[in-house]
Amino acid sequence: MKILLVICDGMADRPAGALKGMTPLEAAEVPNMDRLAREGQTGLMDVIAPGTVPGSDTAHLALLGYDPREVYTGRGPFEAAGEGVEVRKGDVAFRCNFSTVDGKMNVTDRRAGRISKGTHELAAAVNGMKIEDVQVIFKEGVDHRAVLVLRGPGLSPKVTEVDPHHEGKVLISKALAPEAEKTARILNEFTRKSYEILSKHPVNLARAKEGKAPANIALARGSGSPPEVPSFSEHHNGLKGTAIVGISLVRGLCRLSGLDVPDVKGATGSTDTDVQAKAEAAAAALKTHDFVLLHFKGPDLYGHDGDAPGKAAFIEKIDAAISGFVALDNTIVCITADHSTPCSVKDHASDPVPLLVWGKGLRHDLTDCFSELEAASGGLGHIRGHELMGMLTGLAGRNPKFGA
Repeated sequence: MKILLVICDGMADRPAGALKGMTPLEAAEVPNMDRLAREGQTGLMDVIAPGTVPGSDTAHLALLGYDPREVYTGRGPFEAAGEGVEVRKGDVAFRCNFSTVDGKMNVTDRRAGRISKGTHELAAAVNGMKIEDVQVIFKEGVDHRAVLVLRGPGLSPKVTEVDPHHEGKVLISKALAPEAEKTARILNEFTRKSYEILSKHPVNLARAKEGKAPANIALARGSGSPPEVPSFSEHHNGLKGTAIVGISLVRGLCRLSGLDVPDVKGATGSTDTDVQAKAEAAAAALKTHDFVLLHFKGPDLYGHDGDAPGKAAFIEKIDAAISGFVALDNTIVCITADHSTPCSVKDHASDPVPLLVWGKGLRHDLTDCFSELEAASGGLGHIRGHELMGMLTGLAGRNPKFGA
């Protein structure tokens, strides 16, 4: 059987006052998810481990069947790969923000007024510089985001960040191990030079005239080197997979694991994404691939904003888009989240996420609908994230026998 894994990013939640004490998933009208839950099985999943708050990167590693405690090397390489920047063995990659600082290197706006235009020109001005014997590769992402790759001999990702994550003084990167002294030195020099170049750039001079915050520095965080892991196909007995995803982090992670990652028109990785186009792309991919990952970022964004009604409404959009999956032949359908993003917290939390698995001819339990509470009594029990793919490939009849 084939496998369709639908990840509703950050969908799991806690009771919300704005929804009369229901979670967004409980409050949402989701007839398609409810039907799959009634006809299939549900359960709960600690994506990393009980009590551990998953990052988006470590969570998706786990859901693809890798143990993040063993293979995680930092977020930077995934962001870079997601933006189409090659990350080689020995490189050190970072995620970056175009930010605004004053003359004393105090951060006044980490997102440079949420800049959305002119970042290509700004990135081009910084890209290609050489610091000592290290090449700088810099590329803009969506809005204020960007990626930085350092390429040269003797580099290590074991350095601290220069991004303070809030208003305040730009940090000085420090080595966390002796072999990282060079990397910290290069990163600090890059930060200084980015300010020197960007503060004089025509894009920022024009922004200043318009009263907008200049994107006059690039602040790096999330250092990492490419993880050395088997490809998704090797890890799962030759399974040929693809990912329908808009957000650069997950696109990059999937690319580095060897999944096909096609471009889908309208897939923005935000709340304005074309959910129907993504669902149709997933349906088409099932004709040519054994495994399809279908990712929706919207619920997580509403969770970070604390908007429970908006989150419920977006979950309803997802449910409408997947209506064609309730009668698939020869396919295991799994719907879950990569982590909880409670609207009351406005950030990731360690709460387990609901999970449903459906396929024609498989067992079903007594689940009546799909929600966090209902899933707690489902037949799948309570699993961990890196166990999910093994369970799905087993149900799909793709695992070899263990023993005689």
